[in-house]
Order: sequence, then C-alpha cells, then structure tokens
Amino acid sequence: MSTRLATGGRFTDRGKQIGFTFNGRRFTGFEGDTLASALLAGDQLLVGRSFKYHRPRGIVASGAEEPNALVGLGQGARFEPDQRATTTELFDGLVAESQNHWPSLAFDVGEINAKLARFLPAGFYYKTFLWPRSFWKYVYEPVIRQSAGLGKAPHPEVRDADRYEHFHAHTDVLIVGGGVAGLQAARNAAHAGVQVLLMEQAAHWGGRAPVDGGTIEELAPEAWVAQTVAELEAMDNVRLRLRCMGAGVYDHGYALGYERVTDHRPGAQGPRHRLWRIRAKQIVSATGAIERPLSFAGNDVPGVMLASAVRDYVVNYGVAPGDRTVVVTNNDDAYRTAILLKQSGLDVPAILDARPMGGGALMQEARDLGIRVEPARGISKVLGGARVTGVAICDQAGGGSMLEEIACDAVAMSGGWSPVVHLWSHCGGKLTWDADGAFFRPDPSRAPTGADGKPFVIAAGSANGHLGLQEALACADGAGKAAIEAMGCGFEESPVPKAESTAEAPLLPVWLMPQGARADLRMKAFLDYQNDVKVSDVQLAAREGYESVEHAKRYTTLGMATDQGKLSNINGLAILSDALGAPIPQTGTTTSRPPYTPISFGAIAGEARDAVFQPLRRTPMQDWHEANNAAWEIVGQWRRPYCYPRPGESRHAAVNREISATRESLGLLDASTLGKILVKGPDAGRFLDMMYTNMMSTLPVGKCRYGLMCNENGFLMDDGVVVRLSEDSWLCHTTSGGADHVHAHMEDWLQCEWWDWKVYTANLTEQYAQIAVVGPNARKLLEKLGGMDVSKEAMPFMTWADGRLADTPVRVYRISFSGELSYEIAVPANRGRAFWGKLLEAGAEWNITPYGTEALHVMRAEKGFIMIGDESDGTVIPQDLGLHWAISKKKEDFLGKRAQQRPDMARDGRWQLVGLETLDGSVLPDGAYAIAAGKNANGQRNTQGRVTSTYFSPTLNKGIAMGLVEHGPDRMGEVLSFTAETQDETRDELTTVEAKIVSPVFFDPKGEKQDV
Repeated sequence: MSTRLATGGRFTDRGKQIGFTFNGRRFTGFEGDTLASALLAGDQLLVGRSFKYHRPRGIVASGAEEPNALVGLGQGARFEPDQRATTTELFDGLVAESQNHWPSLAFDVGEINAKLARFLPAGFYYKTFLWPRSFWKYVYEPVIRQSAGLGKAPHPEVRDADRYEHFHAHTDVLIVGGGVAGLQAARNAAHAGVQVLLMEQAAHWGGRAPVDGGTIEELAPEAWVAQTVAELEAMDNVRLRLRCMGAGVYDHGYALGYERVTDHRPGAQGPRHRLWRIRAKQIVSATGAIERPLSFAGNDVPGVMLASAVRDYVVNYGVAPGDRTVVVTNNDDAYRTAILLKQSGLDVPAILDARPMGGGALMQEARDLGIRVEPARGISKVLGGARVTGVAICDQAGGGSMLEEIACDAVAMSGGWSPVVHLWSHCGGKLTWDADGAFFRPDPSRAPTGADGKPFVIAAGSANGHLGLQEALACADGAGKAAIEAMGCGFEESPVPKAESTAEAPLLPVWLMPQGARADLRMKAFLDYQNDVKVSDVQLAAREGYESVEHAKRYTTLGMATDQGKLSNINGLAILSDALGAPIPQTGTTTSRPPYTPISFGAIAGEARDAVFQPLRRTPMQDWHEANNAAWEIVGQWRRPYCYPRPGESRHAAVNREISATRESLGLLDASTLGKILVKGPDAGRFLDMMYTNMMSTLPVGKCRYGLMCNENGFLMDDGVVVRLSEDSWLCHTTSGGADHVHAHMEDWLQCEWWDWKVYTANLTEQYAQIAVVGPNARKLLEKLGGMDVSKEAMPFMTWADGRLADTPVRVYRISFSGELSYEIAVPANRGRAFWGKLLEAGAEWNITPYGTEALHVMRAEKGFIMIGDESDGTVIPQDLGLHWAISKKKEDFLGKRAQQRPDMARDGRWQLVGLETLDGSVLPDGAYAIAAGKNANGQRNTQGRVTSTYFSPTLNKGIAMGLVEHGPDRMGEVLSFTAETQDETRDELTTVEAKIVSPVFFDPKGEKQDV
C-alpha cells in the first residue's frame, strides 16, 4: 500500500522514478526523496530494532535528530553502517538493510528482552555481572560483545572505494544554518563587504519556514528564500554550501564543517565527504530548533512521529505517514500539522491538547475545519505493536484512567521546541533556562570568548530561543550586524524584513502523560528511543542516588546513542528534576561535545591512507637524491637517504666510502629535515631556560649552544643546537623526527601553564633547506663560492652569521656532528636545490661526496655524540649519558629538574654511557645485553648493561659501540660478555661476544679536527 499523496512534494520530481531495495525488497521513489520518505511512501513503517529491548522502531523525525531509522547503506567497498534514512538522499540502485535484529526485522529473537524488561532496569549490568566472577570471561563477556553495537562494521579486508579530503578555509563570518535566520544574517554580513561562508546541513535552503507557512516581505517563505539565495549567489564575497554540517566549534574561531559531497550520486567525480577546517573571525549559530517528543506509554510504536516531521513529509515529499492521524500536543505548533493533514484530504480523528484551555487562533482554525479538539487530554497508551492501531485517551491531570479509544494509524506528537545550542556550548557558551518556552537558550552574557576576551559566537533565530517567524528574523538581522560590528566594520542600517505568521498561545510544559501516571517498569514511556531508556529508568537512577545529571546520564545511557540526546535530553532532565524535587536550572544540563552528528572515519582521515597515510615530507633536494640512487631510511614523516650505492656497490661499502671520503676530504649532507623552531618574545629567554637543562637566556647574539630537553618526568626527550638570533629571538634545532613533537611540547606549556608569558613559537622546519658541508676541505669550498668570510677568526666554532655564498642568501652555522671541520648552511627552501648543485659543482676538485644518514650515525658514534632514540629510550636522563656539563647549576628550575632528584634518578648504580670495543674487532649485535651473575625473580639471567649503538668504523677499521653499563665510567678496561638472539635457517640461538669498556670518544678526543 502506498501512502504517497496524489499531489505535492516540494523536493520530489514525480517524472523521475528511482528504484532501490530495503532488506532485499524492491521499492520505488522519486528523485528528491530521502530514503525515509520513500520507505514511508511504500508503507514500510518498521525500519529497525532498538538496542536493549529489540522493540520495533519506526521513523520518528525527518532530519539529523532521527534516533531510530539507522540502516546499513551500500554494499562491498561502499558499505557504511548506521546511516540515517532521514538524511540519506535517494539515488537509483540504493541498497539498504535494517540493523540490530536476528534472524529478520519482522521476527527478532532479541525481542524476548522486552518481555524481561522488569529484570533489565537501568544499571542492571553494573549489578548482574559481578558474580560468579568465573563467569565473566567465558559467559558474560562473549554475550555482551556479541550484543554490543548497532550496525556491523565494514569487513576489514574490504577497502573503502571512496575518496575523502580536507579543505582549509578562512572567512570573516561563518554562518551555520541555512534557514531564514541564517540567510538574513548572511545577507547583512555580505552587504558589509566581508567574506561570508554559509553552511546548511540539508540539501535545501530555508529550513522550516517554507513548511510552516506565513509570509516574509509579503512573499511566501519559499519565494523569499529563493530570492535571498539568488542575491547571495551573485556576490563574490559569499560562499554557500549545502549538505555541509557545522560539526563543531572550538577555541579561537576554529570550526569544523562536514560536507557530504557525492553521497547522493555515488561514483561521481570528487570526494565522497569533505572535512572543512575553518578559521573565522565571527561565527553565527543559526542552527534552528528541534521539536521534542512527549512521554506516554507506547510512544515508540512505529507510526508515532513528531508533528513537525509529519508536516515535513507531507509538504516536502507528498507522503502521508497515515490516513488517520491523532495529534497530541502541549503547544499551538502541532495544530499546523492537523490543519495541513485535513486540507490534504486526510482524516484527523482528534487533537489532544494537554493544556486545560487549549490553544489560540490555530485551534479555532482547526475546529472550523471540523477537527475534534480535546483540551486537557492526553494519551494513556498507544495501541498496536509493529504499527499504531489506535490510542487510549485520558485526562492529562488525572491518574491515567482511559476515557475512550480512538482508532488511528499514526500519532503526531509535539512536546514543544528546543533550540539547537550544541555549537554554542562546544566552545564554552553557557545556557539559561527559559521558563516560558520550557527550554535552554544561549545566555548572551556568558558567550564563548576568544583570547582577547571578546565573544566570537552569536546565536541567531530559533537557535537563540526566538521561535516566531518575525522574532527569528529580527534576531538574525541583529546577529549579522553584531558580527560585522565585532570586526570593526561599518554597515548601512536596513530594516528587518517584515514577516507575518499566526500568533500562538503559550505552551504548557508537559514531561509525562498523563501527569499523574505512575511510571513503573511496566509503563514503557520512552525518552531515548535508540537506547531504550524509559521515564522509569531515570526515576530509578534518582532513587539510587544519581543526583548529578552527568551521573544519571551514564547510569541510564540517556542521550548516549548516536543521536546524542537531541530528542531525549530535555525530557530526561525534566524527569530527573521532578524526581529530585529540584527546579530544572538547578539540576543542570549535560555537556555538548562535537561532532554535532556523527561524521565518517573517512572524512576524519581525509587523504591519509596507503602511501600518504602520513604526510609525505620532501626536502628541496629530494629529486636529486632519487636520481642518484639513494637508498631510503624512514625518519618520522621524512624519507632520508641512508646512503648512495653506486652500481655494483653494497650499502655497507657505500657507507664506508662516504665516511672515508668525508674524513679525508669533503662530504655533503642534506640536513633539511632537522627541526627549526623559532622562539620569540620578551619572555623567550625565560621560557627556553625552562625548556632546556642548560642556560639559554645568557647565550650571546651570534652564538650557538648545544641543549638538552627533558620532559616533566626528567627523561631526555630531544637535543639540538640553539641559536641566538637577536635580543628576543632564538632558533631551536631539533631531531628530524622530533620537530612536531617538540613544537607541540612547547605550545602545551605555553598555553596550559605559562599562558601569560609573552612568547611566540613557529615551526620553520620546511621553510629552509639546510646543508652540511663537512671535512678538511669544507672551508676551501665555501671560500671558492665567495661572498662571505668563513675563516676561523671570523667564524669560530659554535657561532653563526648571515651572508651570501655563490650569490645565494645564506645563514651559516659553525657546528659539527661528525667531529670534522663543518658548516651547516641554511638557505630559503626554494633556493635549496640550486645551492646544492652549486656545492657539488664547486666541490668536484676535492672529490665532494654526498653522504647519508648511516654515515652520519657512524661518524657521530666515532666522536662519541649521542643520538636521541638510540642512547635514549624514554627511561634515560642526561646524567646517565655523562652530560652533567649540559645541566645548569645556576638555574632554579627547568622541566625535569625535580624529577631528576628523585631517589631512583640519583641512586648509585644506574646504567651509564661508555664505549665498547670487541676483543676480536667484530661488530657487537645491536641491542645485546651484558650478562651478570645470578638470575632474577623470573628465572632469567641478570644483566648489567646493553648496547645502544653499534657500527663498523672504516676510520678505525674495527667495530665500535656505545652502551649503557652499570657503573660504566668506573669500570674502564673491564671485559664484559654480551649476548643477543640471532637466527639461522634452523633455530634461534644466543651468541656471546666479549667487549671491553672504553671511552665513548673513539676519534679525535681533543676535538682538534672540528675546531680548525
């Protein structure tokens, strides 16, 4: 049976029929339908099962607030669970399946839970699964895991066929919500000449106004909307995005948008979803309001719907959820639904108005159409199981005794409206209780504020509690002008559009129907449809001591379903307040957190998948490395050359050649990946003294200093050379893989602890190419390039200077990580490749040899320099590495200082850094442990040290290693036995290698070569 009306449907094109399947059954709809409207048109009221009791569930809403109609959408590589039928636009070939049932939707064995409801009250799982304890692993946990969740996750071996992307946008004014309020706010802001971005989560502009009626500027709302949209589209400073939800608002005017780009046209060009990362100076929240359901027995039977949703389906899609609809309400707005149904040729047996005196002008209009209106009445019970067959009515103020039964096949309910305040609340905006409207609305005196203390979010229209058409437009008009004023922009005064709509009588707050009903375990009046939370569950939580709304929420799971309480929270809060005998404002509200509605994991990841799972970071010389046969090493998000093997040359031979050429003459290293963090401001020196173990505030301008950085637990986390650029500016070099982490570490302390310090940081890593020119002929090469004095006198060790080399602007650092004469040269990234080429060309006479990371590691180990991640592993402090000289005794404090004074950090016997030489000249196995006498409590052999770095040194022609050994520096010359697991083709075995403890500085211990 079809419930499609003969005419009507603003959004549907009846000339374009579309075929789709639901649970394998073939249906048809029209272009412009949603899956929900097409299912209703096909008389498919049952769309799913609830989570806990597996009760039949039907469509209850028409938008993103829908809690019931969740389906698995698509097949194979395009399958996605938990998609709302109400927001899924119909397309030809759509395949959908209902969820949370077995073996079928019509017959679900899980429905036995509904029969056991009295034994499964709120919080039963906290009490039931404690005894016997042995049952947890083998009985309780497997059953719970099998029952948990709603939809089925896509199969892990089936890869998502779609593409997703992130989009960064900057705008002056962001307006979320494309109803008449959002359009009016955008219109005002746009005419002031500022950049405007207007987002609407639905596929159409205008919101509810075209459905609810009235006039704007003597035009039907639909016509006014079309006219305003056309005006905005013609303006160059306005961007309009449909199907784009405002997902969240964060600090400093940062917002997320979630755009469904090709969901409604699979296979089309472009990404499926797009995540907008938006920076806005001002944000206008014009997100509208959501109608609340009423709580009465059986309010979850398929066919019970929000009155506004019934109206939407009739007007927008030409679909009637039923032929005979009873309307039950506590406000005038639901009368519009009754009037519309009657005018569409459908039967409205009765309007049950909980208010003793009924409504106003709309009530009279309904009576004039011959509709029976019953004031002071409510529903005591909905009749039917898989669909509505009738209602039992009662006195609202009575105890629930049935007065009569009315046959019907649909119920349209309205419990009033709640402003959508989620975005306002996301960034700290506070709410105030509006007793007249019985809802929470934004409190303008406690608006979200930015770092300057000024509000940056403005609520507009019904999102601000102004539900009347004229009031909403006036509020939005003011919001648009306020956003412009907040930016210091002027605007021309313009009148508020004049709107007319039927005046409404006051609402009567109704939280339970009938008022005197005893909401025991048998009265199934639902608050949260998806999680099966009833009125009685919240009342039980109150009796059991859960007086905090947040505690009651978690105990009952109220508002914790995928709709995040959009329909249930206010009703649940009111029930809790009544049970506690406290006013609603005193009871408080739960916390709104982003996203506003669920967003796909694909959108969150964007293009971060497969080869670009992490950003691909390339130095300016990357193409040269590739062309010259570089063997690659992964270092964080970088790919660095490990070495440059020549034809027929092994990696090991290539590394030895690169080291020898550098030590004997001249080497070249791409050091662009080293982190470069600018720290600037009046308090920058003070800040760096806290960040590093040694003193940085006393570093003279033009000098460099090696620094160690520890975390608050005292463990070494990074090291690098710090450069004093000017009186208030420093440049901090970090390890290649540590730049982002160190920058985040700095910002964490600045923003959370030292927020009043005047310090600015910026990660400049990719703004500069950095090249190390290393070896005895390094100075000769730079002198040949010409342009600046690089002599020892002009540029001693651990200094820097700006200048020009080979007609290229450069910053030259006189530092060394190899023990050789070395210069590290920074040039603008766009000049890096060309400067690299000039160095290669000019250095040919000295056999200039590019070298990779392995040669770098070997040379630093020959010199006894530590490597973060090798000599440190998150448990090592600087003192373990013999770096006492890098810990200031003049400073009162630095991060990690107090932690390093704890007994375990200062105890005698910590493993400390030494050098290791095998007796036979071989290379120690990496990670090998030095064994000691006896066994530990686990029966394993005791250890007294471990190898941290181990290499073959072509300079010394033997194996060298560094390691941490108990009392190591006091045991020079002692021979230790090291063991490590090795593998051959047949078995695992332990090998033992003898090694002598020596100084970790194997090469040029006096530093004569680097300081020439």
